[in-house]
Amino acid sequence: MTTINSQAPTEGRRPPLVTRALLLRFVSLIGASASFYLLLSVVPLYAQASGGGNGPGLATGALMLATVAGELAAPGLVARFGYRRTLAAGLALLGAPALALTATTSMAGILAVCLLRGLGFAVTVVAGGALTASLIPARRRGEGMALVGVVSGIPSLAALPLGLWLADRVGYRPVFVAGAVFALAAILAVPGLPDRERTPGRADGVVQGFRTAALLRPAVVFGATALAAGIIVTFLPLAIPASATGLVALALFVQPAASTAARWVAGRHGDRHGPARLVLPGLLLSVAGVLLTALTGSPVAVVAGVAVFGVGFGIAQNATLTLMYARVPASGYGAVSALWNFAYDAAMGAGAIAFGALAARTGYPLAFALTGAVMLTALVPALADRRAPASRR
Repeated sequence: MTTINSQAPTEGRRPPLVTRALLLRFVSLIGASASFYLLLSVVPLYAQASGGGNGPGLATGALMLATVAGELAAPGLVARFGYRRTLAAGLALLGAPALALTATTSMAGILAVCLLRGLGFAVTVVAGGALTASLIPARRRGEGMALVGVVSGIPSLAALPLGLWLADRVGYRPVFVAGAVFALAAILAVPGLPDRERTPGRADGVVQGFRTAALLRPAVVFGATALAAGIIVTFLPLAIPASATGLVALALFVQPAASTAARWVAGRHGDRHGPARLVLPGLLLSVAGVLLTALTGSPVAVVAGVAVFGVGFGIAQNATLTLMYARVPASGYGAVSALWNFAYDAAMGAGAIAFGALAARTGYPLAFALTGAVMLTALVPALADRRAPASRR
């Protein structure tokens, strides 16, 4: 495995970062991100209105657990069919099922849509992530990943609160249609992207990543922060009093805004000083933000909490992903993309399901506080990675 340099190279010109291929990739990235985040908090509310009970947790859990299953297969699909066909299929699965939500209110139908969209999202993030990494020069990987974070963060920044606002003003159906259109329209940019040569057999994926401690440690730390991300987007609208709709929209705007800004700063810092030293601060800030958010009765605490969490989450996103790409050759990009996204989505799905059951017994404030305590267990792999000799990383 390769190791990162502590300082960015200073000799010679830096290779160009933004190319035509990367711009086309941004089109598909924006379409997938807008489609996903527009419905992310809306579908749980729709599930609650349709089925009640633990409907919100089941909807988010089905979406994320299907995503996890899709991530196990995605590297093999890329190896067999190439980037373009795999990415186009993922966008179609992400967009088309959203239209079915306009015609069903049954819990079974909602969960079926979540499962299909989860599979589609898995394919887009794994195939698209490996493709994106191949388009970014290694010398500018941190900055490039930060730019990708900004481009994907802008749709989430707008779409997450916009989806809730539109659902409240014009109803659910227009939101579902818009989510479908974003993903399906993005398919038009796929033919212009470079493709990967098809290879026989099955490519190494997330299973290979599980066998590599240098990849598994940062993935586990990132998963701990993603655990809280899934809980916040699913349950914050339910934890805040119904009269405080504006507070929820503000909080769901602040969190991705803080994450996007933090990813950019972390990327530039990581290129100069190495991303490894940012992993632990990202985790600790994320925990602090969740503990602040537990004070759901205080609007100031909620907004401050999601802001602090957003900063920590953004740092953890950039630092762990850049670090993992730096520890493999180009042939391992698919495995890194699969493992990192596996950690992201498995944690989000499991967190949503567990939090829903926990909050029903303890109430939301205590459930948020206990989530912060669980996240602290990721200190074990974080500290172990800092102590590991460079030769073993």
